[in-house]
Amino acid sequence: MVSLPILYSFRRCPYAIRARMAIRYAGIQVELREVILADKPVSMLAASAKGTVPVLILADGTVIDESLDIISWALQKNDPEHWQVDFDDQMAWQLIEQNDGSFKQHLDQYKYADRFPEHTMQTYREQGCEFLSRLEHQLSQHKYLLGDRLTQVDISIFPFVRQFAFVDKDWFDQSAFQNLLKWLTDMLALKLFSSVMAKYPRWQADTEIQIL
Repeated sequence: MVSLPILYSFRRCPYAIRARMAIRYAGIQVELREVILADKPVSMLAASAKGTVPVLILADGTVIDESLDIISWALQKNDPEHWQVDFDDQMAWQLIEQNDGSFKQHLDQYKYADRFPEHTMQTYREQGCEFLSRLEHQLSQHKYLLGDRLTQVDISIFPFVRQFAFVDKDWFDQSAFQNLLKWLTDMLALKLFSSVMAKYPRWQADTEIQIL
């Protein structure tokens, strides 16, 4: 039997969601190991000491433990709808960098405002809205973030916007970000997204193999 790559994942983690979407899109089978972040498997920590998901272990033992690198690996294997973005596209990487940097920080502060009493929940939301305004501007010009076709930039950013929106979905639905709301609604409706959000039991060494 051919050994499959192993993906350690956590269903709701936005980094893991975007990695799973890219892997599924590329048509690559992996063994999915759903973990509990409060009790991480020893085997995952042995592969990647930083202890965050996703972690992908290839059949040759190579470890890829950054979600953007997993996306790149998957798209290099197979990219049927041309998701891949040229590294010379400054807008693409600026958006991803801001998403993974300041926006992710504001998202965490907004979602878990009780852990960050220095400011109010509304203040953290307003800080996050600076990035949402940039996305809204992009989406006022075309259907997706870089143009009229889906790219890895949309996939990389979508799970984080999804998490931000659902902190207070009523507020988000009535906000000024109507192009962003349309984009989010379309992304949530993707069969690709629903296909990677199935619930799996926690992985343990003696559990049956789950295939993504």
